[in-house]
Amino acid sequence: MATEKLDVIIVGAGISGINTAYYLQARGPVNTTYAILEGRGRLGGTWDLFQYPGIRSDSDVFTFGFSWNPWKGTKPIRQGPNIWAYLNESAAKEGIDKKIRYHQKVVAADWNSQAERWTLRVRKIHEGAKEHEHEEEEEVLYETKFLVLGTGYYNYEQPLETIIPGIQDFKGPVIRPQHWPQDLDYVNKNVVVIGSGATAITLVPSMAEDARKVTMLQRSPSYLISMASSQSILMRCLWALLPTAVMSRIQRLRFMAFSNVTYFFCQWFPRAAKRFIKARTMAQLPANYPFEPHFKPRYNPWDQRMCLCPDGDFFAALRSTKADIVTDTIEQVTDNAIRLHSGKTLRPDIIVAATGLKLLFAGGMALTIDGQPLDAPSKFTFKGAMLQDAPNLAFVMGYANASWTLGAEATAIFLTRLWHGMRKKGIRVVTPRGTHLERTTMETQPLLPLSSSYVHKGAKDMPKGGTGVWAPRRNFVKDLFLARTTDPLQGLEVR
Repeated sequence: MATEKLDVIIVGAGISGINTAYYLQARGPVNTTYAILEGRGRLGGTWDLFQYPGIRSDSDVFTFGFSWNPWKGTKPIRQGPNIWAYLNESAAKEGIDKKIRYHQKVVAADWNSQAERWTLRVRKIHEGAKEHEHEEEEEVLYETKFLVLGTGYYNYEQPLETIIPGIQDFKGPVIRPQHWPQDLDYVNKNVVVIGSGATAITLVPSMAEDARKVTMLQRSPSYLISMASSQSILMRCLWALLPTAVMSRIQRLRFMAFSNVTYFFCQWFPRAAKRFIKARTMAQLPANYPFEPHFKPRYNPWDQRMCLCPDGDFFAALRSTKADIVTDTIEQVTDNAIRLHSGKTLRPDIIVAATGLKLLFAGGMALTIDGQPLDAPSKFTFKGAMLQDAPNLAFVMGYANASWTLGAEATAIFLTRLWHGMRKKGIRVVTPRGTHLERTTMETQPLLPLSSSYVHKGAKDMPKGGTGVWAPRRNFVKDLFLARTTDPLQGLEVR
């Protein structure tokens, strides 16, 4: 079996992979050979996978977009198809699309210390074949000096399994947003959306346009805040006077500052933040609609990710009476109903289980060092981008409290400077090790600083954060500064 050899292999053609490829091409060492391996048939990652009604960004697109291809629209929240088109246009503009190998899923990667290379076992699915048609698959091998994982942090194939008593007895469709059937007919149907996160907040107003009634059934509420798509008079004047490229960059900096200030305000002054959110919420609710228990979470603002709704569309759906909220727990699902512990009964035609994501590191590929398994959950992260004891391996992780792309950018800047440093000094291998004291006494913290149920359930499958250079990403301003200014080789074992 022939083995293709490359300097760098990037796994995943979503935001992380496309951004890493751009920085490698534009700022990395000259004549570096690379490819992006993508298991799906199109680029986009999350924005190709999720196709449920209303799918949109849950942070502003000015920071969600790439710094090297600023978002050119004026609305801060955009729909999934718009984002996919932007990613496709960005990749084509820089020739990155020519470097993507589709239908190639990496199933295993082994580091050979003697050869100083990763060997990747890749399952290649011929275009048009289905996943179960093994006769249409073949295995190919790649070797690379450096491996970058742009695989995100959740399982593309399996959503989080949540125990819902009796759900198997329901006779109507039970839908997972991650695997939305394109032929689902919910016109004039009663729909119950189980969940209270960003997916549920998106689905309810979108489905309410055509459904008879959409009920969001939540065990506990999330913080929800509206973001207006209209521009202030000042911003409209600036858009009219300044070039689009300049305004796009101004918007990016503006929203970076806004999200940073908002996050730390919520964390430092939670009582004031709660009062502000409550006032904004009550001003948009229908008359006499109860604030408690539907809009009073048990946690402080930004202990879990804040849910955004553009132009208050969620509240508009409530005011239309085509949507409502039930805060309760499920006692039993029957063939045609959902019985709640309060004694209330819901009678949906369709159930949508928007109960969260299943966390997964490295896209589920098997990582080994000289044939020995690399136990990622037992390892610390290094500078938010590398993994303890893993040679020439990087992964891309965004932020829980800001746009994912900002974390991708900090990682790409760090990596290009690292690759230049390696070439300049003749270094072939870099490995984060850590001292014995660090490994045995360092205080651990989760990779994602959220109290969400899916994060707690999946933490055991993810690497862990520490302190100092082992700390996970928390502040993008600090991370971008450090990525640009500190010695990228400092703290690494080199040879």
